[in-house]
Amino acid sequence: MNAALTHIRRGALATERAVTVTAVALGCFCLVAAVGVGFYQVLARFVLFVPASWSEPFIQSALIWMTYLALCGAMRTGTLISVDALKKATTGHARHVLRLAGAGAILILLWILLWQGISIVWRVRFQTIAGLGVPASYVYAALPAGAALSILALVAHVIDPPAEEPDADPSAPGAAL
Repeated sequence: MNAALTHIRRGALATERAVTVTAVALGCFCLVAAVGVGFYQVLARFVLFVPASWSEPFIQSALIWMTYLALCGAMRTGTLISVDALKKATTGHARHVLRLAGAGAILILLWILLWQGISIVWRVRFQTIAGLGVPASYVYAALPAGAALSILALVAHVIDPPAEEPDADPSAPGAAL
C-alpha cells in the first residue's frame, strides 16, 4: 500500500511540475511578446508616425497573463511571501507550523481569487477590449487560471518542499537543520 501511495505521489508531483514549468514558460512568452509589441509601438509611433491602437491593450493583457501564469512558479518554490525574520527565529516544529500557517493563508487568498475571478469573467463576458476587439473575459480569465495553477503548485510545495538552504552564519539559530 505504501509503495502505491509513493507511486501516486511521484506521478502527481511530476504532473504538477510539468504544469508549472509550462505555465512559467507561457508567462515568459507573454513577457517577450509584451516587450516585442512595446518595441513595435515605439517604432510605429515615433519613427513611422503611424501609432498602433491595439498595442497598448495587448501589452497590458500580456502582462496580466504573465503575472498570473508565473505566480505558480513562485508558489512552487515558496518565494511569494517570505517571513525571513520569523523563519530564522524558529526551528523544528515551530518552523513547520509557521510554514503551514503561511501556506494556509495563501491558499485562502488563492481560493478567493479563483472564486472572484470566475465571477468577474462571467460578468464581463459580453464586453470587448477596445483596440483589440476580443472579449474582456479572455483577459480576466488570467485570474482564475493563475489562481488554479497556483493552488496546484502551493499544494505541491507543501507536500514536497524544496530543501532549505543552510544559514550563512553557522552559529545562527536553526543553522544545523
